Amino acid sequence: MMKDVLEAIFKKCDKKLEDFVEVVKLDPMYRLKFADGRVLYPSPDKEKMKQTMEDFSRGSFNGYLKYLEKEKKKYDKLIPCLSIPYSKLSDFLSRQLITAIPYLDAHTSLYGVLSRYFDDPDTRIAFTFQAKYIGMSPWTAPGTFSIISYIEHGGGIYHITGGLNRLAHGMAEAFKQSGGRIHLSSPVKKIVVENGEATGVMLQNGNFEKADYLVINADFAHAMSEIVDPKNRKKWTDETLASKDYSCSTFMLYLGVKNEFKDIAHHSIVFAKDYKRNVDEITKGMKLSEDFSFYVQNASVTDKTVAPRGKCTLYVLVPVPNNKSRIDWDREKQGFRNRIVEALETRGGYKELSENIEEETIVTPKDWSEDHSVFLGATFNLAHNVGQMLYFRPHNEFEEFRNCYLVGGGTHPGSGLPTIYESGRISAELIMKRDGIGL
Repeated sequence: MMKDVLEAIFKKCDKKLEDFVEVVKLDPMYRLKFADGRVLYPSPDKEKMKQTMEDFSRGSFNGYLKYLEKEKKKYDKLIPCLSIPYSKLSDFLSRQLITAIPYLDAHTSLYGVLSRYFDDPDTRIAFTFQAKYIGMSPWTAPGTFSIISYIEHGGGIYHITGGLNRLAHGMAEAFKQSGGRIHLSSPVKKIVVENGEATGVMLQNGNFEKADYLVINADFAHAMSEIVDPKNRKKWTDETLASKDYSCSTFMLYLGVKNEFKDIAHHSIVFAKDYKRNVDEITKGMKLSEDFSFYVQNASVTDKTVAPRGKCTLYVLVPVPNNKSRIDWDREKQGFRNRIVEALETRGGYKELSENIEEETIVTPKDWSEDHSVFLGATFNLAHNVGQMLYFRPHNEFEEFRNCYLVGGGTHPGSGLPTIYESGRISAELIMKRDGIGL
């Protein structure tokens, strides 16, 4: 994640990130394992990176240096564009966006952008698989998103000791120290709108909570269809929501294992033999791939606090179609789980895993929808095509009724933790501006 984004968030309330969480920089950043047996271990250390790139694909390091140089310029131009709201069409005339137009690459795909730097197809994949962070295909995601891999290579990848949940606890503690109060286990039944203005929320227990401003951090389409009355939605009707493009979903395994994998990196991605076909089957064919890719977090190799001594936790993510696919997950769940565990052992290098699993939780796209309130199980929210970005995405200052603001992957700037946190900053500053509070 972008450490500087987190530091900026804590700084807003006169706090320091390191006072609430311990952040560790990873080297290698991750392990990328390809079907032909080649493995790439990207490093934030440029000398290490030179050796690993040349071992992986001879001559690729020169392309890597060009990539860093050009993508930094693109990053420097685009980040200011993502840090401002797009509430009206005239916002497209902002100085930031106009000066960034030559760098947008919205006319080409992410894979096309990386083809400028690397001839080897697998090397291109190593710098475009990050399209999965927004639930899209490298061959269809706008080239704008090449800045995602640059964020990793330009700034590094970090782990929060104790797991990502510690960041939420840290932010909550910083909030409380600043005078805030947090009420948990209070499900919202509906948003109350009077005369075109949000006045508060009705809770499931029947209580009404009045609010000067309302901030929605639920999955956008779920919130619209479940807690906002249709009479208060002129633009985001059920029909409009159904017509939008959505990201893929994920099949998750959360495993507690009674041994350790000390020689396997913190992050691993194991690619299908035919990665493009795998991606097309997920995003276009809407079916489960026989030949699938998967991600594994082996955090215990870095952080001994996440599992008992001598044991480890594994977080396994397999991209799959969202629930527009109509896949029967009650029928497919166990068989797909077994295929994943086998692939972890044979392709991932997690030997004897099946016989050492002590704890296990499975989350399917159906579970994402029914148990976690994610519309269509699309875990990365609305897709990030050109017609669903910037002004064309649900606005940070919600357009349907006053005094309501959005945060999360369903608003601007979009999905992925750094951009989700940025959406919170944008909406907070919009509220502060309305109240005349200095930024």
